[in-house]
Amino acid sequence: MRAREPAALTTSIDGNCRLTTQHCPLVCLTTHYHPGLQAGPILKDVDRDRATERRRVAFVVGTTAGGTGAHVRILAAGLARRGIAVSAFGPASAAGVLRIASLPGVSFTPVEFGGRPRPGDAAAVLRLRQALRAAAPGVVHAHGLRAGALTVLALAGPRARRPAIVVTVHNAPPAGGGAAVRVYQVLERMVARGADLVLCVSPDLERRMRAAGARRVGRAVVPAPDTQAVPAASAAGQPVVFAAGRLAPQKGFGVLLEAAARWRDLEPAPRIVIAGDGPLAGELRARADALGVRAEFPGRRDDIPALLASAAVFVLPSLWEGQPLVLQEALRAGAPVVATCVGGIPGLTGDDAALLVPPGDAARLADAVRSVLRDPALADRLRKAARERGAALPSEDDAIAAALACYADVARA
Repeated sequence: MRAREPAALTTSIDGNCRLTTQHCPLVCLTTHYHPGLQAGPILKDVDRDRATERRRVAFVVGTTAGGTGAHVRILAAGLARRGIAVSAFGPASAAGVLRIASLPGVSFTPVEFGGRPRPGDAAAVLRLRQALRAAAPGVVHAHGLRAGALTVLALAGPRARRPAIVVTVHNAPPAGGGAAVRVYQVLERMVARGADLVLCVSPDLERRMRAAGARRVGRAVVPAPDTQAVPAASAAGQPVVFAAGRLAPQKGFGVLLEAAARWRDLEPAPRIVIAGDGPLAGELRARADALGVRAEFPGRRDDIPALLASAAVFVLPSLWEGQPLVLQEALRAGAPVVATCVGGIPGLTGDDAALLVPPGDAARLADAVRSVLRDPALADRLRKAARERGAALPSEDDAIAAALACYADVARA
Protein backbone atom coordinates (compact mmCIF):
# COMPACT_ATOMS: atom_id res chain seq x y z
CA MET A 1 0.00 0.00 0.00
CA ARG A 2 1.25 3.47 -0.88
CA ALA A 3 -0.33 6.41 0.86
CA ARG A 4 -2.18 8.75 -1.45
CA GLU A 5 -4.88 11.28 -0.71
CA PRO A 6 -7.92 11.42 -3.00
CA ALA A 7 -7.45 14.45 -5.20
CA ALA A 8 -9.73 16.74 -7.13
CA LEU A 9 -9.54 15.71 -10.77
CA THR A 10 -10.38 17.63 -13.90
CA THR A 11 -10.40 15.60 -17.07
CA SER A 12 -11.69 15.93 -20.58
CA ILE A 13 -13.37 13.57 -22.99
CA ASP A 14 -10.89 13.71 -25.85
CA GLY A 15 -10.62 17.45 -25.35
CA ASN A 16 -14.32 18.18 -25.82
CA CYS A 17 -16.69 17.24 -22.99
CA ARG A 18 -15.01 18.70 -19.92
CA LEU A 19 -16.20 17.46 -16.56
CA THR A 20 -14.91 18.04 -13.05
CA THR A 21 -14.59 15.60 -10.17
CA GLN A 22 -14.15 16.84 -6.61
CA HIS A 23 -12.43 14.48 -4.15
CA CYS A 24 -13.31 11.38 -6.11
CA PRO A 25 -11.10 8.84 -7.91
CA LEU A 26 -13.48 8.59 -10.84
CA VAL A 27 -13.66 10.87 -13.84
CA CYS A 28 -16.56 12.24 -15.88
CA LEU A 29 -18.34 13.33 -12.66
CA THR A 30 -19.90 16.75 -12.46
CA THR A 31 -22.01 18.65 -9.99
CA HIS A 32 -23.49 20.85 -12.70
CA TYR A 33 -27.06 20.22 -13.81
CA HIS A 34 -27.80 20.67 -17.50
CA PRO A 35 -31.55 20.72 -18.15
CA GLY A 36 -31.16 21.18 -21.91
CA LEU A 37 -30.84 18.09 -24.07
CA GLN A 38 -30.54 19.27 -27.66
CA ALA A 39 -30.78 16.93 -30.62
CA GLY A 40 -32.24 16.80 -34.07
CA PRO A 41 -35.37 14.82 -34.90
CA ILE A 42 -35.20 11.22 -36.07
CA LEU A 43 -36.98 12.17 -39.31
CA LYS A 44 -35.95 15.39 -40.98
CA ASP A 45 -39.45 16.19 -42.25
CA VAL A 46 -41.03 15.96 -38.78
CA ASP A 47 -41.38 19.35 -37.09
CA ARG A 48 -41.20 18.65 -33.38
CA ASP A 49 -41.17 21.00 -30.47
CA ARG A 50 -37.44 21.11 -29.70
CA ALA A 51 -38.02 22.05 -26.08
CA THR A 52 -40.08 18.88 -25.64
CA GLU A 53 -37.51 16.76 -27.43
CA ARG A 54 -34.78 18.00 -25.10
CA ARG A 55 -36.69 16.52 -22.18
CA ARG A 56 -36.69 12.97 -23.54
CA VAL A 57 -34.05 10.27 -22.99
CA ALA A 58 -34.21 6.65 -24.13
CA PHE A 59 -32.24 3.73 -22.69
CA VAL A 60 -31.49 0.58 -24.68
CA VAL A 61 -30.46 -2.43 -22.62
CA GLY A 62 -29.76 -6.09 -23.33
CA THR A 63 -30.19 -9.20 -21.23
CA THR A 64 -28.76 -7.22 -18.37
CA ALA A 65 -28.13 -8.24 -14.78
CA GLY A 66 -26.07 -7.23 -11.77
CA GLY A 67 -24.29 -3.91 -11.80
CA THR A 68 -25.39 -2.90 -15.31
CA GLY A 69 -29.06 -3.27 -14.43
CA ALA A 70 -28.65 -1.39 -11.16
CA HIS A 71 -26.84 1.44 -12.96
CA VAL A 72 -29.54 1.84 -15.62
CA ARG A 73 -32.22 1.82 -12.93
CA ILE A 74 -30.44 4.59 -11.00
CA LEU A 75 -30.18 6.75 -14.13
CA ALA A 76 -33.74 6.12 -15.29
CA ALA A 77 -35.25 6.86 -11.88
CA GLY A 78 -33.11 9.95 -11.36
CA LEU A 79 -33.90 11.47 -14.75
CA ALA A 80 -37.62 10.82 -14.26
CA ARG A 81 -37.50 12.58 -10.87
CA ARG A 82 -36.04 15.59 -12.66
CA GLY A 83 -39.00 15.81 -15.03
CA ILE A 84 -37.39 14.10 -18.02
CA ALA A 85 -39.53 11.63 -19.97
CA VAL A 86 -37.65 8.33 -19.85
CA SER A 87 -38.29 5.35 -22.11
CA ALA A 88 -36.45 2.03 -22.01
CA PHE A 89 -36.14 -0.64 -24.70
CA GLY A 90 -34.83 -4.18 -24.52
CA PRO A 91 -35.75 -7.84 -24.02
CA ALA A 92 -38.86 -8.39 -21.90
CA SER A 93 -36.70 -9.97 -19.19
CA ALA A 94 -34.93 -6.64 -18.68
CA ALA A 95 -38.14 -5.03 -17.42
CA GLY A 96 -38.05 -7.34 -14.40
CA VAL A 97 -34.36 -6.74 -13.75
CA LEU A 98 -34.86 -2.97 -13.89
CA ARG A 99 -38.13 -3.22 -11.91
CA ILE A 100 -39.69 -0.80 -14.36
CA ALA A 101 -43.14 -1.15 -12.82
CA SER A 102 -41.87 0.62 -9.68
CA LEU A 103 -40.33 3.57 -11.54
CA PRO A 104 -42.83 6.43 -12.02
CA GLY A 105 -42.36 8.27 -15.29
CA VAL A 106 -40.41 5.46 -16.98
CA SER A 107 -41.95 3.45 -19.84
CA PHE A 108 -40.71 0.14 -21.23
CA THR A 109 -41.14 -1.28 -24.73
CA PRO A 110 -39.95 -4.88 -25.34
CA VAL A 111 -37.51 -5.38 -28.20
CA GLU A 112 -36.22 -8.93 -28.20
CA PHE A 113 -32.57 -9.68 -28.91
CA GLY A 114 -30.05 -12.05 -27.38
CA GLY A 115 -26.56 -11.68 -26.02
CA ARG A 116 -24.98 -12.71 -29.33
CA PRO A 117 -25.74 -11.96 -33.00
CA ARG A 118 -28.45 -14.17 -34.51
CA PRO A 119 -30.60 -14.32 -37.67
CA GLY A 120 -33.46 -12.40 -36.04
CA ASP A 121 -31.34 -9.30 -35.45
CA ALA A 122 -32.62 -7.55 -38.59
CA ALA A 123 -36.14 -7.67 -37.20
CA ALA A 124 -34.88 -6.41 -33.83
CA VAL A 125 -33.13 -3.46 -35.50
CA LEU A 126 -36.31 -2.54 -37.40
CA ARG A 127 -38.43 -2.86 -34.26
CA LEU A 128 -35.98 -0.71 -32.28
CA ARG A 129 -35.90 1.92 -35.01
CA GLN A 130 -39.69 2.14 -35.06
CA ALA A 131 -39.90 2.29 -31.26
CA LEU A 132 -37.28 5.04 -31.02
CA ARG A 133 -39.00 7.00 -33.76
CA ALA A 134 -42.23 6.88 -31.76
CA ALA A 135 -40.49 7.88 -28.51
CA ALA A 136 -38.69 10.80 -30.23
CA PRO A 137 -35.84 11.16 -27.68
CA GLY A 138 -33.15 13.78 -27.85
CA VAL A 139 -30.54 11.29 -26.59
CA VAL A 140 -30.40 7.50 -26.78
CA HIS A 141 -28.15 5.88 -24.16
CA ALA A 142 -27.36 2.21 -24.79
CA HIS A 143 -25.71 -0.02 -22.20
CA GLY A 144 -23.39 -2.79 -23.34
CA LEU A 145 -21.76 -3.40 -26.71
CA ARG A 146 -24.58 -5.59 -27.99
CA ALA A 147 -27.28 -3.03 -27.21
CA GLY A 148 -24.98 -0.29 -28.48
CA ALA A 149 -24.37 -1.96 -31.84
CA LEU A 150 -28.09 -2.53 -32.42
CA THR A 151 -28.79 1.10 -31.50
CA VAL A 152 -26.18 2.32 -33.99
CA LEU A 153 -27.78 0.20 -36.72
CA ALA A 154 -31.30 1.31 -35.80
CA LEU A 155 -30.34 4.98 -35.98
CA ALA A 156 -28.05 4.77 -38.99
CA GLY A 157 -28.06 8.00 -40.94
CA PRO A 158 -26.77 11.59 -40.86
CA ARG A 159 -26.34 13.09 -37.41
CA ALA A 160 -28.81 15.89 -38.16
CA ARG A 161 -31.57 13.33 -38.70
CA ARG A 162 -31.18 11.28 -35.52
CA PRO A 163 -30.79 11.64 -31.75
CA ALA A 164 -27.39 11.73 -30.11
CA ILE A 165 -26.08 8.24 -29.31
CA VAL A 166 -24.24 7.49 -26.06
CA VAL A 167 -23.01 3.95 -25.33
CA THR A 168 -21.64 2.73 -21.99
CA VAL A 169 -19.27 -0.25 -22.25
CA HIS A 170 -19.60 -2.31 -19.09
CA ASN A 171 -17.61 -5.49 -19.78
CA ALA A 172 -14.22 -6.63 -21.03
CA PRO A 173 -13.86 -9.13 -23.90
CA PRO A 174 -14.33 -12.84 -23.11
CA ALA A 175 -11.26 -14.70 -21.87
CA GLY A 176 -9.29 -16.70 -24.41
CA GLY A 177 -9.94 -16.48 -28.13
CA GLY A 178 -12.27 -17.92 -30.70
CA ALA A 179 -15.58 -16.76 -32.09
CA ALA A 180 -16.74 -14.97 -28.93
CA VAL A 181 -13.73 -12.65 -28.96
CA ARG A 182 -14.10 -11.97 -32.70
CA VAL A 183 -17.76 -11.05 -32.19
CA TYR A 184 -16.79 -8.73 -29.33
CA GLN A 185 -14.25 -7.00 -31.58
CA VAL A 186 -16.84 -6.47 -34.33
CA LEU A 187 -19.26 -4.97 -31.81
CA GLU A 188 -16.47 -2.71 -30.50
CA ARG A 189 -15.82 -1.32 -33.97
CA MET A 190 -19.51 -0.76 -34.68
CA VAL A 191 -20.01 1.15 -31.44
CA ALA A 192 -16.73 3.07 -31.76
CA ARG A 193 -17.60 4.34 -35.23
CA GLY A 194 -21.31 4.92 -34.72
CA ALA A 195 -21.68 6.42 -31.24
CA ASP A 196 -21.29 10.12 -30.55
CA LEU A 197 -19.83 9.36 -27.12
CA VAL A 198 -18.54 6.11 -25.58
CA LEU A 199 -18.38 5.87 -21.80
CA CYS A 200 -16.31 3.09 -20.21
CA VAL A 201 -16.22 1.70 -16.69
CA SER A 202 -12.43 1.24 -16.57
CA PRO A 203 -9.24 2.64 -18.12
CA ASP A 204 -8.47 -0.54 -20.07
CA LEU A 205 -11.84 -0.37 -21.82
CA GLU A 206 -11.22 3.28 -22.66
CA ARG A 207 -7.95 2.30 -24.37
CA ARG A 208 -9.70 -0.45 -26.32
CA MET A 209 -12.45 1.84 -27.57
CA ARG A 210 -9.99 4.52 -28.65
CA ALA A 211 -7.99 1.88 -30.51
CA ALA A 212 -11.22 0.73 -32.19
CA GLY A 213 -11.72 4.24 -33.54
CA ALA A 214 -14.08 5.93 -31.07
CA ARG A 215 -14.14 9.69 -31.61
CA ARG A 216 -14.95 10.63 -28.03
CA VAL A 217 -14.35 8.45 -24.98
CA GLY A 218 -14.95 9.16 -21.29
CA ARG A 219 -15.28 7.41 -17.94
CA ALA A 220 -18.71 6.29 -16.78
CA VAL A 221 -19.80 7.04 -13.22
CA VAL A 222 -21.32 3.84 -11.82
CA PRO A 223 -22.20 4.25 -8.13
CA ALA A 224 -23.51 1.64 -5.74
CA PRO A 225 -27.06 2.31 -4.54
CA ASP A 226 -27.19 4.47 -1.42
CA THR A 227 -27.70 2.17 1.59
CA GLN A 228 -27.15 2.10 5.34
CA ALA A 229 -25.24 -0.92 6.61
CA VAL A 230 -26.25 -2.67 9.83
CA PRO A 231 -23.80 -5.46 10.80
CA ALA A 232 -25.23 -8.96 10.53
CA ALA A 233 -24.85 -11.46 13.34
CA SER A 234 -21.86 -13.81 13.07
CA ALA A 235 -20.54 -16.73 15.06
CA ALA A 236 -18.73 -15.51 18.18
CA GLY A 237 -14.96 -15.51 17.78
CA GLN A 238 -15.08 -16.88 14.24
CA PRO A 239 -13.92 -14.39 11.58
CA VAL A 240 -15.82 -14.26 8.31
CA VAL A 241 -14.06 -14.12 4.95
CA PHE A 242 -16.81 -12.77 2.75
CA ALA A 243 -17.21 -12.58 -1.03
CA ALA A 244 -20.23 -11.84 -3.19
CA GLY A 245 -21.13 -11.75 -6.85
CA ARG A 246 -22.45 -13.77 -9.73
CA LEU A 247 -21.14 -17.34 -9.60
CA ALA A 248 -19.51 -17.11 -13.01
CA PRO A 249 -15.95 -17.62 -14.32
CA GLN A 250 -15.11 -13.89 -14.43
CA LYS A 251 -15.53 -13.56 -10.67
CA GLY A 252 -12.63 -15.87 -9.80
CA PHE A 253 -14.31 -17.66 -6.88
CA GLY A 254 -12.49 -20.87 -7.75
CA VAL A 255 -9.23 -19.04 -7.02
CA LEU A 256 -10.65 -17.96 -3.66
CA LEU A 257 -11.43 -21.57 -2.76
CA GLU A 258 -7.87 -22.59 -3.67
CA ALA A 259 -6.58 -19.77 -1.48
CA ALA A 260 -8.82 -20.89 1.39
CA ALA A 261 -7.24 -24.35 1.28
CA ARG A 262 -3.94 -22.66 2.20
CA TRP A 263 -5.15 -21.09 5.45
CA ARG A 264 -6.85 -24.11 7.06
CA ASP A 265 -4.22 -23.97 9.82
CA LEU A 266 -5.54 -20.66 11.14
CA GLU A 267 -7.09 -20.59 14.61
CA PRO A 268 -9.87 -19.76 14.93
CA ALA A 269 -10.75 -21.12 11.50
CA PRO A 270 -12.45 -18.43 9.41
CA ARG A 271 -15.88 -18.97 7.86
CA ILE A 272 -15.81 -18.72 4.07
CA VAL A 273 -19.06 -17.19 2.81
CA ILE A 274 -19.66 -16.62 -0.93
CA ALA A 275 -23.04 -14.99 -1.62
CA GLY A 276 -24.66 -15.00 -5.04
CA ASP A 277 -26.08 -17.29 -7.68
CA GLY A 278 -25.06 -18.25 -11.19
CA PRO A 279 -24.04 -21.05 -13.53
CA LEU A 280 -21.04 -22.22 -11.46
CA ALA A 281 -22.97 -22.79 -8.21
CA GLY A 282 -22.75 -26.59 -8.34
CA GLU A 283 -19.20 -26.62 -9.64
CA LEU A 284 -17.96 -24.32 -6.88
CA ARG A 285 -19.59 -26.43 -4.17
CA ALA A 286 -17.97 -29.53 -5.62
CA ARG A 287 -14.61 -27.76 -5.82
CA ALA A 288 -14.83 -26.70 -2.16
CA ASP A 289 -15.56 -30.29 -1.12
CA ALA A 290 -12.64 -31.59 -3.19
CA LEU A 291 -10.28 -29.08 -1.57
CA GLY A 292 -11.57 -29.82 1.92
CA VAL A 293 -12.71 -26.20 2.32
CA ARG A 294 -15.80 -25.57 4.44
CA ALA A 295 -17.42 -22.85 2.37
CA GLU A 296 -20.96 -21.54 2.68
CA PHE A 297 -22.99 -20.59 -0.40
CA PRO A 298 -26.11 -18.79 0.88
CA GLY A 299 -27.29 -17.79 -2.60
CA ARG A 300 -28.50 -14.35 -3.55
CA ARG A 301 -28.79 -12.03 -0.54
CA ASP A 302 -30.48 -8.66 -0.13
CA ASP A 303 -28.49 -7.73 2.99
CA ILE A 304 -25.02 -7.46 1.41
CA PRO A 305 -24.11 -4.18 3.20
CA ALA A 306 -24.85 -5.79 6.58
CA LEU A 307 -22.80 -8.87 5.71
CA LEU A 308 -19.92 -6.63 4.61
CA ALA A 309 -20.04 -4.64 7.84
CA SER A 310 -19.62 -7.82 9.89
CA ALA A 311 -16.87 -9.39 7.74
CA ALA A 312 -13.31 -9.74 9.02
CA VAL A 313 -12.18 -9.32 5.41
CA PHE A 314 -13.95 -8.85 2.09
CA VAL A 315 -12.33 -10.62 -0.87
CA LEU A 316 -12.88 -9.70 -4.51
CA PRO A 317 -10.92 -12.30 -6.53
CA SER A 318 -12.25 -11.31 -9.97
CA LEU A 319 -10.33 -11.87 -13.18
CA TRP A 320 -11.77 -8.57 -14.44
CA GLU A 321 -14.06 -5.86 -13.08
CA GLY A 322 -15.21 -2.38 -14.05
CA GLN A 323 -16.54 -0.41 -11.09
CA PRO A 324 -17.99 -3.27 -9.02
CA LEU A 325 -20.88 -2.19 -6.85
CA VAL A 326 -20.05 -4.72 -4.14
CA LEU A 327 -16.56 -3.24 -3.77
CA GLN A 328 -18.05 0.24 -3.37
CA GLU A 329 -20.42 -1.16 -0.74
CA ALA A 330 -17.46 -2.79 1.04
CA LEU A 331 -15.57 0.50 1.15
CA ARG A 332 -18.58 2.35 2.50
CA ALA A 333 -19.09 -0.36 5.12
CA GLY A 334 -15.47 -0.02 6.25
CA ALA A 335 -14.57 -3.65 5.52
CA PRO A 336 -10.90 -4.62 5.16
CA VAL A 337 -10.52 -5.39 1.45
CA VAL A 338 -8.35 -7.85 -0.46
CA ALA A 339 -8.91 -7.60 -4.21
CA THR A 340 -7.29 -8.27 -7.55
CA CYS A 341 -5.50 -5.48 -9.38
CA VAL A 342 -7.60 -5.50 -12.57
CA GLY A 343 -9.84 -3.17 -14.57
CA GLY A 344 -11.34 -0.37 -12.53
CA ILE A 345 -10.58 -1.83 -9.09
CA PRO A 346 -7.40 0.20 -8.38
CA GLY A 347 -9.25 3.38 -9.29
CA LEU A 348 -11.87 2.65 -6.65
CA THR A 349 -9.58 1.55 -3.83
CA GLY A 350 -6.66 3.89 -4.41
CA ASP A 351 -3.31 2.83 -2.99
CA ASP A 352 -4.26 2.43 0.66
CA ALA A 353 -7.85 1.12 0.96
CA ALA A 354 -7.12 -2.48 -0.10
CA LEU A 355 -4.44 -5.09 -0.48
CA LEU A 356 -4.24 -5.71 -4.23
CA VAL A 357 -2.94 -8.96 -5.72
CA PRO A 358 -2.55 -10.30 -9.28
CA PRO A 359 -5.61 -12.08 -10.73
CA GLY A 360 -5.59 -15.88 -10.72
CA ASP A 361 -2.81 -16.13 -8.09
CA ALA A 362 -4.17 -18.28 -5.25
CA ALA A 363 -0.92 -18.13 -3.28
CA ARG A 364 -0.74 -14.31 -3.26
CA LEU A 365 -4.45 -14.09 -2.46
CA ALA A 366 -4.05 -16.51 0.47
CA ASP A 367 -1.09 -14.57 1.85
CA ALA A 368 -2.98 -11.27 1.69
CA VAL A 369 -6.05 -12.64 3.48
CA ARG A 370 -3.88 -14.36 6.09
CA SER A 371 -2.05 -11.09 6.80
CA VAL A 372 -5.35 -9.26 7.44
CA LEU A 373 -6.67 -12.02 9.72
CA ARG A 374 -3.42 -12.22 11.72
CA ASP A 375 -2.59 -8.52 12.00
CA PRO A 376 -5.27 -6.47 13.83
CA ALA A 377 -3.35 -3.25 13.24
CA LEU A 378 -3.34 -3.85 9.47
CA ALA A 379 -7.04 -4.68 9.55
CA ASP A 380 -7.77 -1.46 11.44
CA ARG A 381 -5.75 0.61 8.94
CA LEU A 382 -7.64 -0.96 6.06
CA ARG A 383 -10.99 -0.28 7.74
CA LYS A 384 -10.13 3.37 8.28
CA ALA A 385 -8.86 3.80 4.72
CA ALA A 386 -11.92 2.03 3.33
CA ARG A 387 -14.32 4.35 5.17
CA GLU A 388 -12.44 7.41 3.94
CA ARG A 389 -12.40 6.12 0.40
CA GLY A 390 -16.04 5.09 0.59
CA ALA A 391 -17.05 8.57 1.75
CA ALA A 392 -15.41 10.03 -1.38
CA LEU A 393 -17.17 7.72 -3.85
CA PRO A 394 -19.81 9.21 -6.15
CA SER A 395 -23.44 9.12 -5.12
CA GLU A 396 -26.49 8.34 -7.23
CA ASP A 397 -27.10 12.07 -7.67
CA ASP A 398 -23.51 12.49 -8.87
CA ALA A 399 -24.01 9.81 -11.52
CA ILE A 400 -27.25 11.40 -12.73
CA ALA A 401 -25.64 14.84 -12.95
CA ALA A 402 -22.68 13.38 -14.85
CA ALA A 403 -25.00 11.67 -17.34
CA LEU A 404 -26.95 14.90 -17.89
CA ALA A 405 -23.73 16.80 -18.55
CA CYS A 406 -22.67 14.24 -21.15
CA TYR A 407 -26.11 14.25 -22.79
CA ALA A 408 -26.08 18.02 -23.07
CA ASP A 409 -22.61 18.03 -24.55
CA VAL A 410 -23.18 15.37 -27.24
CA ALA A 411 -26.55 16.90 -28.15
CA ARG A 412 -24.81 20.20 -28.90
CA ALA A 413 -22.09 18.59 -31.02
